[in-house]
Amino acid sequence: MNKTAILTIALLSAAPIMAAPPQGIATEATRAANAEVAAELPIADQTDFENANRGFLAKIAGDKILNEDGSVAWDSRQFDFMQGDAPDTVNPSLWRQGKLNSIHGLFEVVPGIYQIRGYDLAQMTLIAGKTGWIIIDPLTTAAPSKAGLALANKTLGDRPVVAVIFTHSHGDHFGGVSGIASPEDIQSGKIQVIAPHEFLAESIGESVIAGTAMNRRVQFQFGTALPVGKSGHVGGGLGQKLSSGNVALVPPTRSISKDGETLTVDGISFDFMDAGETEAPAELVFYLPQFNALHTAEVATRTFHNVLTPRGALVRDTLKWSKVIDAMLARYGTKSDVMLASHHWPTWGSDNVQTALKNQRGIYRYVHDQTMRQANQGATMHEIAENIGEPDFAKTDFGVRDYYGTLNHNSKAVYQRYFGWWDAVPAHYHELPPVEASKKYVAAMGGAKKALTVGEKAFEAGDYRWAATVFNHLVFADPADEAAKKWLASTYEQLGFQAEAGTWRNIYLVGAKELREGNIVKNSISTANAKVLSGIPAVDLFDAMATRFNPAKMQGDGGIVRFWFPDRKEAVSIDLGKSVMFPRKEDYAATADGSDTQITISRALFTKLLMREANAMELIQNREMLVSGNAALMAAMFGALDEVEQQFDIVTP
Repeated sequence: MNKTAILTIALLSAAPIMAAPPQGIATEATRAANAEVAAELPIADQTDFENANRGFLAKIAGDKILNEDGSVAWDSRQFDFMQGDAPDTVNPSLWRQGKLNSIHGLFEVVPGIYQIRGYDLAQMTLIAGKTGWIIIDPLTTAAPSKAGLALANKTLGDRPVVAVIFTHSHGDHFGGVSGIASPEDIQSGKIQVIAPHEFLAESIGESVIAGTAMNRRVQFQFGTALPVGKSGHVGGGLGQKLSSGNVALVPPTRSISKDGETLTVDGISFDFMDAGETEAPAELVFYLPQFNALHTAEVATRTFHNVLTPRGALVRDTLKWSKVIDAMLARYGTKSDVMLASHHWPTWGSDNVQTALKNQRGIYRYVHDQTMRQANQGATMHEIAENIGEPDFAKTDFGVRDYYGTLNHNSKAVYQRYFGWWDAVPAHYHELPPVEASKKYVAAMGGAKKALTVGEKAFEAGDYRWAATVFNHLVFADPADEAAKKWLASTYEQLGFQAEAGTWRNIYLVGAKELREGNIVKNSISTANAKVLSGIPAVDLFDAMATRFNPAKMQGDGGIVRFWFPDRKEAVSIDLGKSVMFPRKEDYAATADGSDTQITISRALFTKLLMREANAMELIQNREMLVSGNAALMAAMFGALDEVEQQFDIVTP
């Protein structure tokens, strides 16, 4: 049954318009759409479940993993409800993926390689070296990585951590490092930290410069505030959810070159291959010849990935992505007995590894080539997304389905990479801003009452995309319109219930929740914490501060401000103007010639100052911060920085 037939049935069977929108239940149109998915895919296939359970050794004791402050980082029983067939409120394909991602514990991949799975969005891999553990990607926050390491030591015997490898520059792969490695052990060289080239710069770019907006959008992408349940959060596709707590960032002690290299770490040979500018700007994969094992980081997992993440990022290069996977296939495919990644579960058997790599290569090449084929025929971004279709192997290989990225969304990303946001339609080049446009749309429909009726009829017909458009115009035209907000929330809910992608479901259900309950979020992940800030080079920290510079708040004509950080041997000069704050890295040993203001302070205290854990006047009085020259210039600089609003509105103006 196609979507047109489903819509027709919904129209014919529709009752009179509801007095109030439904909440928490699937409509007939949603039930029919989800039933169609169940009929089209081999949902009952158990191969993935066999692989996800293979090699199980033990689970972390207790229901909850706690942070140092007593808050819950992870609840191991939160997804126990995901048993049996999918309820009407969940796409059956996503339900299947969520059940798989909920399988948790310590697993043996092959003797000597183990994984901690199901305690965060990502997985942590442990390799038994000659003298200790080599840990790959220590999760998002410290508590689950610490608990995972403790479980491995308890089950397999105590080993010290001798090396940590960050496969790429995303926080769910490095943020939990403090749970398995102390700063002292890293600084002393006792623990080696290995990462791809440009790791630190790329981590900083995403976590700090764009961190505030990304963290807010993360709440939608990952559903961080959604209650777990059949009408709420059931997983993110890439993993079930992010653990809660603060992330840490430590600079690597060894960077792998762009050309790749072979390196022996604690007796284990690693053949590193560069995979940057694919899933992440800085990324590596590696082959372990002793184990005939290929670790694909996040380049090839058990889902179609995002080409442009909803949280925000630079658009990824799908053409290069497909070619990097092809290079893995050519170099390692026939000699890999197992393929594992930093998400999901492994694939065993050389033939299965090669098929998985071919299909992963194929899905990225498909979205690239089919987007460009249509674009070169004159189709616009949204037209392409509607007609992108799917490759033949997506019907049988669940590992390339739309659980995290989607063909619809990713085709738009490919279009944007080549052409930007504009679709070449002149009317779209300089459109009215949302609030002004919404007021005019509502007026054109005859006013709010008539517009609401249009939206209600669309909802009753199961035409939820059009209903969302109408109700959203009503909400943006008048945020106090409670009827429109309730209907928009219910519309978002049905769109979420039908979504195969965990990301899409989360986005819609978070939107519904905020419309009903307001913009209130607890237990979100913070990237603006002392552990992250202390790991950032000073000039990069000031680059991030410069994105808060508000010319309207700048007092005076400006000048040159120079900061010395003696504990880190860092120096930064700030060329402060009326409209621009421009930082420049300086030679620490150089003089302050040309500076109007000179400030000497330790990075540790400067971090506390930024975190508002220290007072500038007290630091000056205690001679912990030395200021010479024009002290008013420093005050003008800090006074011109905007306060950061972490919880800005999204679903309302």
